[in-house]
Amino acid sequence: MSACQYMIAPPHPVIIIHKKHAATIYPQKTFRKREIIIIIYRAMLLFFPSSPISSIHYISKSIFSLKYRKPYFFSTMSIHLKSPVFAGNPIRSKTPKSTDPFSPSSAFQTLKILLSAQTHLQEPSSPNFQVLPFRKGRPLAGSTGDLVKKWHLGWLSFADFKDVLEGTEVKLSHDLLVYLGCKTKKEDKEEEDSVVYWGIDVSEGIKLVEKLGSRQLTFVELRTLMVATDWSDDVAMGELAIAGHARALLEWHKTSRFCGSCGEMLVPTEAGTRKQCIKDSCKKRIYPRVDPVVIMLVIDKENDCALLSKNSRFVPRMWSCLAGFLEPGESLEEAVRRETWEETGIQVGEVVYHSSQPWPVGPSSMPCQLMIGFLAYATSLEINVDKRELEDAKWYSREEVKKALTFAEYGKAQKTSAYKVDQMCKGVEKGQNLAADYNVESGELATMFVPGPFAIAHHLISSWAHQV
Repeated sequence: MSACQYMIAPPHPVIIIHKKHAATIYPQKTFRKREIIIIIYRAMLLFFPSSPISSIHYISKSIFSLKYRKPYFFSTMSIHLKSPVFAGNPIRSKTPKSTDPFSPSSAFQTLKILLSAQTHLQEPSSPNFQVLPFRKGRPLAGSTGDLVKKWHLGWLSFADFKDVLEGTEVKLSHDLLVYLGCKTKKEDKEEEDSVVYWGIDVSEGIKLVEKLGSRQLTFVELRTLMVATDWSDDVAMGELAIAGHARALLEWHKTSRFCGSCGEMLVPTEAGTRKQCIKDSCKKRIYPRVDPVVIMLVIDKENDCALLSKNSRFVPRMWSCLAGFLEPGESLEEAVRRETWEETGIQVGEVVYHSSQPWPVGPSSMPCQLMIGFLAYATSLEINVDKRELEDAKWYSREEVKKALTFAEYGKAQKTSAYKVDQMCKGVEKGQNLAADYNVESGELATMFVPGPFAIAHHLISSWAHQV
């Protein structure tokens, strides 16, 4: 393919507008740059005939610049994921109707019956309850213990969970359990039951740790499970998403104990998915907190170099994208430009959305961040790092970034972390330096690497480096 030709490939078909305005979709075809611009003009004239020519010209130039840079390559991840890590929760795909026995309200009524003295009254048609305990933000997990060493969440049946709690510091009550989701019975599978999943914080249960340890189950940091997850394993990715959602909800419950309006206590409602003030004159409803964060790969105007930064909080030798929280009254694009300027002194013009990712592994004060990824095109090159925000920032060529992606042995890091989880479940707790997992094949440390496939930063960087 020549330098002046560009491939348009699925899943982004091109609509070609002919003289008679008949639309034909070409899933894959090679076009010259000027031909693409003409296609855009004709499409805009067809669908927006009253638009000024200057507006159409601006829109077409915003997609492919004839003067300043190479075209955008809308992302398909180089490491293909069905959904970003912590997204694609398999038990939250649909919200059940309130009349369904596995809806939050119906399941909560069944839960209260099970917790009463008449536990034997559970009807055969009632859904099966599974409970996932958390301790200090860490989900209960186990390991297969075989050569592959895959971790899994430590789900307990409701009856089993009650037995485990006997003689521990945790006193079970319905307001401690939080509804996580459900999995309904499929008509073609008679052996399956409808299942309702619950999360619970058992941080006070010291004796519980010993009991669960005898079953080779232990509480593991969610970040450790994240790195230990094989991203090609759909089941493991689903379990990680469930754990992330559960941690976000439970940590929100811990930090949202009092009403921000009147100062009274907040109590769980709707099976723990909401909270409400107990004061009759207030009754304010509180919803789970989500903190939006913009994360951007800043690219020079020639689309040949990317700006990467290093933070003192990062593991050694890791470089990543710039990121920052959205401020009140600010658009996402404005946040990208402001954060880039504040941290590096780089001016940003055009901002293009890439993808998003829930991030429930931050501090408990911000139990779930939403990472919103962008490609940001710089209009200046001189870097002036704010040392209060960053340790360093540099422009890296595409080849340098590709080399960093090659050096980082993400598969090795995953296997090492999976082994660590396996050892923890067996009671052999060993410290592991995550940075030491990222080595070149020769055994020497890589001079730099970028975050692994579990982070949106990886896919921003990788999609640009490989032009996919």
